Amino acid sequence: MIRKILIANRGEIAVRIVRACAEMGIRSVAIYSDADRHALHVKRADEAHSIGAEPLAGYLNPRKLVNLAVETGCDALHPGYGFLSENAELADICAERGIKFIGPSAEVIRRMGDKTEARRSMIKAGVPVTPGTEGNVSGIEEALAEGDRIGYPVMLKATSGGGGRGIRRCNSREELEQAFPRVISEATKAFGSAEVFLEKCIVNPKHIEAQILGDSFGNVVHLFERDCSIQRRNQKLIEIAPSPQLTPEQRAYIGDLSVRAAKAVGYENAGTVEFLLAEGEVYFMEMNTRVQVEHTITEEITGIDIVREQIRIASGLPLSVKQEDIQHRGFALQFRINAEDPKNNFLPSFGKITRYYAPGGPGVRTDTAIYTGYTIPPFYDSMCLKLVVWALTWEEAMDRGLRALDDMRLQGVKTTAAYYQEILRNPEFRSGQFNTSFVESHPELTNYSIKRKPEELALAIAAAIAAHAGL
Repeated sequence: MIRKILIANRGEIAVRIVRACAEMGIRSVAIYSDADRHALHVKRADEAHSIGAEPLAGYLNPRKLVNLAVETGCDALHPGYGFLSENAELADICAERGIKFIGPSAEVIRRMGDKTEARRSMIKAGVPVTPGTEGNVSGIEEALAEGDRIGYPVMLKATSGGGGRGIRRCNSREELEQAFPRVISEATKAFGSAEVFLEKCIVNPKHIEAQILGDSFGNVVHLFERDCSIQRRNQKLIEIAPSPQLTPEQRAYIGDLSVRAAKAVGYENAGTVEFLLAEGEVYFMEMNTRVQVEHTITEEITGIDIVREQIRIASGLPLSVKQEDIQHRGFALQFRINAEDPKNNFLPSFGKITRYYAPGGPGVRTDTAIYTGYTIPPFYDSMCLKLVVWALTWEEAMDRGLRALDDMRLQGVKTTAAYYQEILRNPEFRSGQFNTSFVESHPELTNYSIKRKPEELALAIAAAIAAHAGL
């Protein structure tokens, strides 16, 4: 069994991994830049080590991270999500230095990270994919010719892309011609590769993803699906498990497809197979070779600790569950509470948190790394916390979400919490029938008013009186 893990990440996912380690009797090692010196993951881990003054460089240096794992006596490294979590070089260096990488092999990361190779693998496995180019396009001329062949609208995508970056919808030849150099530039800067390909744009689909687990004994299971259709500019905002939009037959079909996809590439550890669903047809989109931000809601409906399973698999143990034993119960929603102002085009709102009070009660979970007095640095993702609610029915889950969002107190920065309450009240959302166009189709939901709580108003008055009195 793994004895000591270096967590090559920060923020709430690092705290999440620290907690799993604590429950399993494993020592945890945190890392931090100067900007993260006072972060919660640093305080909660058994050990914490500086990776330098620069905010990003240390988190993105694979050899430095593995060297630190060796120096601190770790026998494993968990990459979390983001940063180097889908970096094959990090997995290679871990293998080279005798450190267990808590994730799939470097070969699988490379195959699934290359979107054109992933498409070829899925086609070979009999998993339906969206119509598109067989491989990368060599230049703008080939891209235009392929766009005419596929038919507009098309999606121009970075081959090594992810996280919603390096992707543009093009509705015509003119738009494709304009977008091509921009996507090339973005892909080169973000992923170090200028390779791009084209796919048919599936207009207003539902975004459905399936959680899978695979061990080194060839066992693969799915933990049902999540609905990630509520998103803005390809960035997920609210995630739901299971999807209220699927029939039992569709649920079983997508689960079977995800297991087939994982087995086709020899997948080990936790991963996610993402699909688009439109007009009853299911299309493979991509495979994420890491734990997802939204793994929490799958844990809530199945009772399976995904991070714990990751560590067990990396330790060489078989899956603790069989497919026939996995059941789902109720509905769970995750709200990404971001430090952004929805009323001002979602402008980031970094700064000091003057007050934070976590919501609680039945069926409420918060995964976070913030606290009262913590200053959100401007160098990283704007997510403050993940608020997760669970209830037996879809209606109860939405109502619980409204209550939990109202319970929460997060002052000092603007957040997306009030905006999510507007979504929860929206009849279309409450009907359980929506797609990826929901956010852009409802711009009126950002026209909410924020009523100050009585205690907040009293605090402001007291502070004004104190200031006037010179106290």
